[in-house]
Amino acid sequence: MNRFGSFLFGAFSLFAVALLVGVFVFGQSRGFSAREQPSAAERWITGWMRAAALPSAAKTQANPVPDTPEVLADARAHWADHCATCHANDGSGDTQMGRNLYPPAPDMRQSGTQQKTDGELFFIIQNGVRLTGMPAWGGSAHDEEDSWKLVRFIRHLPQLTFNEKKAMEKLNPKGPEDRKEEEEEEKFLRGEDDHEPTVEHHHH
Repeated sequence: MNRFGSFLFGAFSLFAVALLVGVFVFGQSRGFSAREQPSAAERWITGWMRAAALPSAAKTQANPVPDTPEVLADARAHWADHCATCHANDGSGDTQMGRNLYPPAPDMRQSGTQQKTDGELFFIIQNGVRLTGMPAWGGSAHDEEDSWKLVRFIRHLPQLTFNEKKAMEKLNPKGPEDRKEEEEEEKFLRGEDDHEPTVEHHHH
């Protein structure tokens, strides 16, 4: 980074800090709650910090995983099991967890996500995003391959079909009540019954 670039970075950093101080002072009078929508200032700060935190080399990384039906199927199953709790099967973020994060989980079908490069999406999956609910999932070579596959699936989100979403529902994490209900539905569809047949006894 040259001297002018360093100056700009420093100036923006000071501006961001000043905004954060303003948000903090404002919050002192009202309190901080994750139930409220982020203010315009907070959205600007977090967006700028997220962009500034991405290494320039990461932005130009090409996805080494091929765009095949097999890769997409693996990524779809991984997403349903690991990501859908916050992001929803369709990437909308419209889940109880996603809606109540601060800031809320974004709609990943929209331009805010889709305009990012593959390298940027990979970096975010691997390293998470500070000051949000997005954790870092990196840690091994296998994780890297899974993350690149997820990038392929994120690109596919705007074209996700109804049948794909229904198939993903079977892979979503379930609590005991959900599993019991699902088992009962499957038994009903197979014509099975949990209850023994009632035998009438006649006394003469």
